[in-house]
Amino acid sequence: MRIDRISRVAINDEGNLIGWIAGIKQYDGNVWEMHPLVINKNWQKRGIGRLLVEDFEKKVSEKEGQTVLLGTDDETCSTSIGGVDIYSDTYQKMKDIKNLKNHPFEFYQKVGYKIVGVIPDANGFGKPDILMAKRVKI
Repeated sequence: MRIDRISRVAINDEGNLIGWIAGIKQYDGNVWEMHPLVINKNWQKRGIGRLLVEDFEKKVSEKEGQTVLLGTDDETCSTSIGGVDIYSDTYQKMKDIKNLKNHPFEFYQKVGYKIVGVIPDANGFGKPDILMAKRVKI
């Protein structure tokens, strides 16, 4: 059993896998990076993602982790910071971010995560990674 990793699944009543969340310990265990969170399309918008995130955060807290960090890429210009040069006025663009095409950053905001940074051009020009974090234990 690897103590530097967490992996949890959601299974429906028929025993089918409908969701998966995982993460890895960073920064001596103070921070855990959540990656991935995947929900079967037929089960999205039913609270499965929220339950998996809550369970993941509980496991991080039990391991004395304080913060969960995640990156949510915008490779399809689904936000107002996709497809543009965000090096100029980066902080204002982060502050004013808009969801244009159902980007998951708003899901993470609904479960308490805050945008804490961006990695411009992480996936090519105009395709940033949006960094989000949440404190789960003080």
